[in-house]
Amino acid sequence: MLNQASFLLVIYGIQHSCRRTYVGSKEFHLNFSTLGLMPRILKALDEQGYSSATPIQEAAIPVLLSGRDLLGCAQTGTGKTAAFALPILQQLGQNPGTADISGGRRKIRTLVLAPTRELAIQINDCFMAYGRHLRLRSLVIFGGVSQNPQVRSLQTGVDILVATPGRLLDLMDQGHIRLHHIEFFVLDEADRMLDMGMIHDVRRIVSCLPSERQTMFFSATMPSEIEALAGTILSDPFLIEITPPTSTVDSIRQKVFRVDRGNKINLLTHLLKNVNADSALVFSRTKHGADKIVRSLEKAGLSAQAIHGNKSQNARQNALGNFKSRTTRILVATDIAARGIDVEELSHVIQFDLPEVPETYVHRIGRTGRAGLGGTAYSFCSGEEYPLLRDIQKFIEKELPVEKDHPYPITESDVISAPPIPYAARSQSRSAPRSYHANPSSTRFKNSQKNGPGSPRSRKGHPRRRYVGQEEAI
Repeated sequence: MLNQASFLLVIYGIQHSCRRTYVGSKEFHLNFSTLGLMPRILKALDEQGYSSATPIQEAAIPVLLSGRDLLGCAQTGTGKTAAFALPILQQLGQNPGTADISGGRRKIRTLVLAPTRELAIQINDCFMAYGRHLRLRSLVIFGGVSQNPQVRSLQTGVDILVATPGRLLDLMDQGHIRLHHIEFFVLDEADRMLDMGMIHDVRRIVSCLPSERQTMFFSATMPSEIEALAGTILSDPFLIEITPPTSTVDSIRQKVFRVDRGNKINLLTHLLKNVNADSALVFSRTKHGADKIVRSLEKAGLSAQAIHGNKSQNARQNALGNFKSRTTRILVATDIAARGIDVEELSHVIQFDLPEVPETYVHRIGRTGRAGLGGTAYSFCSGEEYPLLRDIQKFIEKELPVEKDHPYPITESDVISAPPIPYAARSQSRSAPRSYHANPSSTRFKNSQKNGPGSPRSRKGHPRRRYVGQEEAI
């Protein structure tokens, strides 16, 4: 059996054979030199201080080098940018072809779509760092700034284009960009694009791509709309899934407050006024709820800002910048908008609404207590959220302490069922993976039905998430 510091990595071969590779603890990570990467890329990685691959990189790089489409289900922080950037750089470097200047202008061979300016810039920086010893050109384009410098760079020709959908479509409509020669297409953080209303733009861009291409599709979650989109743009893909760990950080003080739904905002205001919270990240299930929380806190004299998909790029940057500089002490966010938020010494995470997916609880509270520092995680639980609390406790295999001494205790009228069953009294009904040797060379094969439930092209079912994995980005 693997201990809590270990992880399981699952790779599904959709539509054909189902390949599952189970990898043990961190000490078994493969060196980049074993993944078939060319010396010039290995030299760049070494100069960046990287030697060992993360699980998603170990799994994705060989698959992508073979030319297969890929569907990756992984959270931010798993190292997925390098997982797709390294094989793309290798294939471009080994097969220059149209990458050579032709007619005074290079042809765009790789397109990477990202939902935000920040992520697009980060991805382009990775391509530049890993490909520094290759004769390739990359460019990032995004809205909110003048297009003239971007157009001038495009006129000199680029091999790799990283873009946000809106600016890309603007330049396509003006005739500055043609996508007829795309060989590699990456769609990153697809579910965040859905949250930000970009899916129609994405579909329009995909319709302009050549049918013969290699496609890489990444999303942290797989709602039905994203699964349907994946089914339309991927061909015979591999699915690589990294799911969150079940264990929670020991240095985080966790506490549950049982409170009536109508008193949640009163409890939040009370806590923020009476606890020593240098910085608090508050999670709301909805964008409308986040705005409502901010208005209530500001009315109570507390400095707060919201960050979610309906906010403009400038508004999100302003809110995040103020939070990092401690100009704003409280940031209210939805789960998808909170991705990528990395604040040093975040003192409190407060879950105004419990997440519907137990794994999300671990991701939320993991934003505090980093680098061995202490942190506090409060969770509000109304009567109707008791089933969610039970699922969370079952997933983390831990009974969360309940704070009963607060001014807004739950009333009987808000209780819809019996209190959560103590964890020790529950039956061990949670599905557990079969026993496999924790050996990186151990690979098992098993047949799966073609286009069966769980396939991206199947509308009858959704991929089943049974195996647990964890890793930090390089």
